[in-house]
Amino acid sequence: MLRALAARLGSLSAVMVGVSMITYGFVFLTPGDPAYTILREQRQSPPSASEVATFRAEHGLDDPFLVQYISWLTDAIQGDLGTSYYHSEPVTSLVLAQLPNTLELALAATAVSVVVAVPMGVISAVHHGSWIDRTSQIAALIGVSMPNFWLGYLLLLVCSLWLGLTPVGGAGTLSHLILPAITLGTGMAAIVTRLVRMSMLEVLDAEYVDTARSKGVRERLVVYKHALRNALVPVVTIVGLQFGTVINGAVIVEAVFQRPGLGTLLVDAVFARDYPIVQGVVLVTAAVFVVTNQLVDIAYVALDPRIERGRGGERP
Repeated sequence: MLRALAARLGSLSAVMVGVSMITYGFVFLTPGDPAYTILREQRQSPPSASEVATFRAEHGLDDPFLVQYISWLTDAIQGDLGTSYYHSEPVTSLVLAQLPNTLELALAATAVSVVVAVPMGVISAVHHGSWIDRTSQIAALIGVSMPNFWLGYLLLLVCSLWLGLTPVGGAGTLSHLILPAITLGTGMAAIVTRLVRMSMLEVLDAEYVDTARSKGVRERLVVYKHALRNALVPVVTIVGLQFGTVINGAVIVEAVFQRPGLGTLLVDAVFARDYPIVQGVVLVTAAVFVVTNQLVDIAYVALDPRIERGRGGERP
């Protein structure tokens, strides 16, 4: 147990260090001088050469890459992600202030996708080859192919501008969350629907399902009690992995709906060359993704304990 936990923590640490190094490297190589950009934005006029030099010296921007990276990583391990160039506030505070909004949107989008996808996938599998199945597959294909930003603007046009059912942007109430959650969850719902369908088709052909039917068990119980539990094992993995993708997709959705969150914070930081915020947001997002994967692994074992026994060398 302790060995497995140490292995998980070791792999998590290695991934986070790799992500931080790549992110810091790309930021370091980005064209443009953050000192000049920040000072110009703050003062609304071009800064002098001496002012730029002073800013760079104060923030260590003249140091070599490795010196800057090691200094930043050492502070990050202690929970200090640096200070924003533009806001002159701790990046950790800025990120933590926006993180709940992004997690709220990601969880809502995930809930929407699961609530829509699981019943649709089950019904599609049960009615395999029928018009219901074909309609479900067409809808899933459209959902996978549709860009988030296009769907977001379409929902804004119809639901907010034409019908006046929801606010155009912002956050704070359920009405502000509905359209962003649908926009962000549609692509995930399409993927999960197809996976649930394929998994259910495989399980419904299993011998134990035929045995349950031969014993006179009602078809509804066969589908939802015997088949669905085993069919959901691979679905849990995809939902967990897609949760990280959903957080990344929140960058676009939050911009479309003018919703506060990590996405909006990141976009503003990129345009302002506020590199500490960029590095902090990417690192926190990666951490959420990695932790989610670990939780998915645990849930995977809980749904099918044979997986853990197989890892321990026993025959499932």
